[in-house]
Amino acid sequence: MRFEKWQSLGNDYAIVEERELPFELSADRIRALCARHTGIGSDGLLLLSESRERRFVADVRIFNPDGSEAELSGNGVRQAVMYLRRNGWTPDDSFSVRTAAGEIRPRITGSSTCIVDMGRARLSSESDFPGGGDDGAGTITAAGREFHFQFVQVGNPQCPIEIPDGLEELEIGRYGREIERHAFFPNRTNVSFWRRTGDAQIRARIFERGVGETMASGTGAAGAAVAAVLRGVESPVTVHLDGGDLEVDVGQDLHLHVCGWASPVYRGTLSDVFLEGLRDAE
Repeated sequence: MRFEKWQSLGNDYAIVEERELPFELSADRIRALCARHTGIGSDGLLLLSESRERRFVADVRIFNPDGSEAELSGNGVRQAVMYLRRNGWTPDDSFSVRTAAGEIRPRITGSSTCIVDMGRARLSSESDFPGGGDDGAGTITAAGREFHFQFVQVGNPQCPIEIPDGLEELEIGRYGREIERHAFFPNRTNVSFWRRTGDAQIRARIFERGVGETMASGTGAAGAAVAAVLRGVESPVTVHLDGGDLEVDVGQDLHLHVCGWASPVYRGTLSDVFLEGLRDAE
């Protein structure tokens, strides 16, 4: 079973083509593949397959390291897009892929960079934030502390929280873990803690559902950028993450374009011994 390891801003994924799989993926097998010390070691797994619809170059499924499936990942999609182009799935620089969140339209701009049309962000969602109002604003308590948040749906649910002071010292794992699974969010949510650092710049730290604190998150950065623009930050917004910077263009109608890079780390083949262990897993 062949695979490639890719990363964007320190957010790393194992990429597998479905035709390479000798078995069906399960939550146990995904956890074993992503395990840092006993597996490939990654923030998730991207499964690529040929689409039944001609307008899509591929179907992209995105799995978290805990075995759950995510609707979308900005960094993951960029890695999948650059992988598809590099490995001959398409000769075009502009094309479409299908995710659980719907159609994603990237445009490759360099050897390792692309701009991804993420569609239009929404401030309400009957499924992901059923108790919220049309403006997505709310207040939540976690670990004994009250936060004001701005719900944003960016293909997956986001809970951006502005932290004007003390962002770097904030124990985001302590609060993010509780907010991720709060009753407000029946499908769990990503949590972005952010602060303004300039007229068109913010600093963000991301707690991803199914992952924990991560060096970068494309959808987390996009959600934080939307929240920041709603509070007067200029677009396009440069989002400073632990792993590097992303540029998020937030249109007046909240249509999003995210610009960033993705690069391969290595390609490999799983050993027969490891594969036997995966076959025995449920």
